[in-house]
Amino acid sequence: MLILVESIAMCFVLLIICVIGIANGPVGCVYFYEPEVQEKVVKLGLTTKEKMKRDYSIAGIALFVPILFLVPAMVYFINGARGFWEVFIQITLILWAMGLFDRIFIDWYWVGKTKAWIIPGTEELMPYIPPKTLIKKWVGTIIGYPILAAILSGVISLI
Repeated sequence: MLILVESIAMCFVLLIICVIGIANGPVGCVYFYEPEVQEKVVKLGLTTKEKMKRDYSIAGIALFVPILFLVPAMVYFINGARGFWEVFIQITLILWAMGLFDRIFIDWYWVGKTKAWIIPGTEELMPYIPPKTLIKKWVGTIIGYPILAAILSGVISLI
């Protein structure tokens, strides 16, 4: 039950980052888009490369600090997980839940099926998440997150 609550909390962290990012329009999260879209948005004068880089750094910190510190802390201190495999399984489950939320709700539904992420002047570059990128994201979720969980579990096991 705790893992479910923690998974929902991490999905909420991701959602909040996106909501804040696009609060003044989808250009606020253009760093998540393909390079062609980013270039077009800069060319249209909607943002600058410097602003995208700064915003990307802020979003990266806001996302990866919870992934790298909050998730292991929840698993270790709240759930009481000990030993590599117990920690690994719990971290993997939390990250997979967050990844599935990202792939299904954010990528497929919110970006792909609503108008919230459409940047005027870039419609010809849609879909914003092309199949090749979508495959990379799914591989990152399915394979990358367990690798990250293994690294975090190894670090926790050493402590």
